[in-house]
Amino acid sequence: MSNDKPLSVEEVKSLYDRLSKDAEASGYHLNPDIDFAKELVRGLLLNQRRYGYYACPCRLASNNRLEDVDIICPCDYRDLDLNEHGVCYCALYVSLSGLKGEKKITSIPERRPSPEERGKKAEPLLKGPGTLPYPLWRCKVCGYLCAREQPPEVCPICKAKKERFEQFL
Repeated sequence: MSNDKPLSVEEVKSLYDRLSKDAEASGYHLNPDIDFAKELVRGLLLNQRRYGYYACPCRLASNNRLEDVDIICPCDYRDLDLNEHGVCYCALYVSLSGLKGEKKITSIPERRPSPEERGKKAEPLLKGPGTLPYPLWRCKVCGYLCAREQPPEVCPICKAKKERFEQFL
Protein backbone atom coordinates (compact mmCIF):
# COMPACT_ATOMS: atom_id res chain seq x y z
CA MET A 1 0.00 0.00 0.00
CA SER A 2 1.36 3.42 -0.90
CA ASN A 3 2.20 5.90 1.85
CA ASP A 4 1.08 8.74 -0.43
CA LYS A 5 -2.49 7.58 -0.89
CA PRO A 6 -4.84 9.39 1.51
CA LEU A 7 -6.64 7.28 4.07
CA SER A 8 -10.22 6.59 3.14
CA VAL A 9 -13.21 6.94 5.41
CA GLU A 10 -13.84 3.22 4.89
CA GLU A 11 -10.35 2.28 6.11
CA VAL A 12 -10.80 4.31 9.29
CA LYS A 13 -14.31 2.95 9.87
CA SER A 14 -13.18 -0.61 9.27
CA LEU A 15 -10.34 -0.46 11.81
CA TYR A 16 -12.48 1.52 14.27
CA ASP A 17 -15.23 -1.12 14.06
CA ARG A 18 -12.73 -3.96 14.50
CA LEU A 19 -11.02 -2.31 17.48
CA SER A 20 -14.37 -1.49 19.06
CA LYS A 21 -15.63 -5.06 18.64
CA ASP A 22 -12.38 -6.54 19.99
CA ALA A 23 -12.33 -4.09 22.90
CA GLU A 24 -15.88 -4.84 23.99
CA ALA A 25 -15.32 -8.60 23.63
CA SER A 26 -12.29 -8.33 25.91
CA GLY A 27 -13.84 -6.09 28.54
CA TYR A 28 -12.34 -2.84 27.28
CA HIS A 29 -14.01 0.24 25.82
CA LEU A 30 -13.05 2.75 23.17
CA ASN A 31 -13.38 6.44 23.91
CA PRO A 32 -17.09 7.34 23.66
CA ASP A 33 -16.19 10.46 21.63
CA ILE A 34 -16.37 8.64 18.30
CA ASP A 35 -14.89 11.47 16.22
CA PHE A 36 -11.93 11.72 18.59
CA ALA A 37 -11.47 7.94 18.64
CA LYS A 38 -11.56 7.82 14.84
CA GLU A 39 -8.82 10.47 14.67
CA LEU A 40 -6.69 8.20 16.85
CA VAL A 41 -7.53 5.27 14.58
CA ARG A 42 -6.46 7.41 11.63
CA GLY A 43 -3.11 7.92 13.42
CA LEU A 44 -2.78 4.16 13.93
CA LEU A 45 -3.39 3.57 10.23
CA LEU A 46 -0.82 6.21 9.27
CA ASN A 47 1.71 4.61 11.59
CA GLN A 48 0.90 1.22 10.09
CA ARG A 49 1.79 2.64 6.69
CA ARG A 50 4.93 4.39 7.95
CA TYR A 51 6.38 1.68 10.16
CA GLY A 52 4.49 -1.50 9.41
CA TYR A 53 2.88 -1.63 12.86
CA TYR A 54 0.20 0.24 14.81
CA ALA A 55 2.45 2.47 16.91
CA CYS A 56 0.57 4.65 19.40
CA PRO A 57 -0.45 7.80 17.54
CA CYS A 58 0.47 9.97 20.53
CA ARG A 59 4.05 8.79 20.87
CA LEU A 60 7.11 9.18 18.68
CA ALA A 61 7.94 5.83 17.11
CA SER A 62 11.51 4.96 16.08
CA ASN A 63 10.65 2.86 13.03
CA ASN A 64 12.28 -0.09 14.79
CA ARG A 65 9.66 -2.63 15.79
CA LEU A 66 11.78 -4.09 18.60
CA GLU A 67 12.35 -0.66 20.13
CA ASP A 68 8.69 0.26 19.77
CA VAL A 69 7.09 -3.02 20.76
CA ASP A 70 5.90 -1.50 24.06
CA ILE A 71 3.95 1.24 22.26
CA ILE A 72 2.24 -0.91 19.64
CA CYS A 73 -1.47 -0.50 20.27
CA PRO A 74 -2.72 -1.72 22.66
CA CYS A 75 0.46 -0.65 24.40
CA ASP A 76 2.07 -2.28 27.42
CA TYR A 77 0.90 0.60 29.60
CA ARG A 78 -2.81 0.53 28.70
CA ASP A 79 -4.05 -1.55 31.63
CA LEU A 80 -1.98 0.32 34.20
CA ASP A 81 -3.21 3.65 32.82
CA LEU A 82 -6.83 2.45 32.74
CA ASN A 83 -6.64 1.27 36.34
CA GLU A 84 -4.94 4.40 37.60
CA HIS A 85 -6.39 7.15 35.39
CA GLY A 86 -9.44 5.60 33.71
CA VAL A 87 -7.94 6.23 30.28
CA CYS A 88 -4.89 5.11 28.31
CA TYR A 89 -2.16 7.58 27.32
CA CYS A 90 -3.65 8.47 23.93
CA ALA A 91 -7.23 8.14 25.27
CA LEU A 92 -8.32 5.58 22.70
CA TYR A 93 -9.25 3.18 25.50
CA VAL A 94 -11.25 4.20 28.56
CA SER A 95 -12.28 2.32 31.68
CA LEU A 96 -15.89 1.47 32.44
CA SER A 97 -16.03 4.39 34.89
CA GLY A 98 -14.68 6.65 32.13
CA LEU A 99 -17.23 5.30 29.70
CA LYS A 100 -20.07 5.94 32.15
CA GLY A 101 -18.81 9.46 32.82
CA GLU A 102 -18.08 8.63 36.47
CA LYS A 103 -14.41 9.45 35.97
CA LYS A 104 -13.39 12.54 34.04
CA ILE A 105 -11.23 11.78 31.02
CA THR A 106 -8.18 14.04 31.09
CA SER A 107 -4.62 13.93 29.83
CA ILE A 108 -2.36 11.68 31.86
CA PRO A 109 1.39 11.52 32.48
CA GLU A 110 3.64 9.45 30.22
CA ARG A 111 4.43 6.10 31.80
CA ARG A 112 6.89 4.91 29.15
CA PRO A 113 10.48 4.97 30.40
CA SER A 114 12.96 7.33 28.74
CA PRO A 115 15.04 5.97 25.84
CA GLU A 116 18.03 5.70 28.19
CA GLU A 117 16.07 3.65 30.70
CA ARG A 118 14.66 1.43 27.97
CA GLY A 119 18.18 0.82 26.69
CA LYS A 120 19.37 -0.62 29.98
CA LYS A 121 19.44 -4.34 30.33
CA ALA A 122 16.27 -5.42 32.07
CA GLU A 123 16.48 -6.77 35.56
CA PRO A 124 15.16 -10.29 35.88
CA LEU A 125 11.53 -10.20 36.95
CA LEU A 126 12.02 -12.94 39.48
CA LYS A 127 14.84 -12.67 41.96
CA GLY A 128 13.67 -15.63 43.94
CA PRO A 129 10.51 -17.19 45.26
CA GLY A 130 7.93 -14.64 46.39
CA THR A 131 9.63 -11.64 44.76
CA LEU A 132 7.25 -10.79 41.91
CA PRO A 133 7.27 -7.07 41.02
CA TYR A 134 3.43 -7.03 41.01
CA PRO A 135 0.77 -8.96 42.86
CA LEU A 136 -0.56 -11.94 40.93
CA TRP A 137 -4.36 -11.91 40.49
CA ARG A 138 -6.49 -14.94 39.67
CA CYS A 139 -9.96 -14.91 38.20
CA LYS A 140 -12.02 -17.16 40.48
CA VAL A 141 -14.32 -18.03 37.58
CA CYS A 142 -11.92 -19.23 34.89
CA GLY A 143 -8.49 -19.22 36.53
CA TYR A 144 -7.00 -16.47 34.33
CA LEU A 145 -3.82 -15.10 35.91
CA CYS A 146 -2.34 -11.62 35.55
CA ALA A 147 0.42 -9.72 37.34
CA ARG A 148 -0.36 -6.05 37.92
CA GLU A 149 -1.09 -3.55 40.67
CA GLN A 150 -4.86 -4.11 40.48
CA PRO A 151 -6.99 -6.79 38.81
CA PRO A 152 -8.55 -5.86 35.44
CA GLU A 153 -12.06 -4.44 35.51
CA VAL A 154 -13.27 -7.38 33.43
CA CYS A 155 -11.60 -10.74 32.89
CA PRO A 156 -10.44 -10.83 29.25
CA ILE A 157 -11.28 -14.53 29.10
CA CYS A 158 -14.63 -15.07 30.81
CA LYS A 159 -15.79 -11.44 31.30
CA ALA A 160 -16.15 -11.82 35.07
CA LYS A 161 -16.10 -8.47 36.91
CA LYS A 162 -13.12 -7.18 38.89
CA GLU A 163 -14.73 -8.31 42.13
CA ARG A 164 -14.35 -11.94 41.06
CA PHE A 165 -10.54 -11.73 41.17
CA GLU A 166 -8.48 -12.73 44.17
CA GLN A 167 -4.88 -12.01 44.96
CA PHE A 168 -3.06 -15.24 44.20
CA LEU A 169 0.52 -14.29 45.15
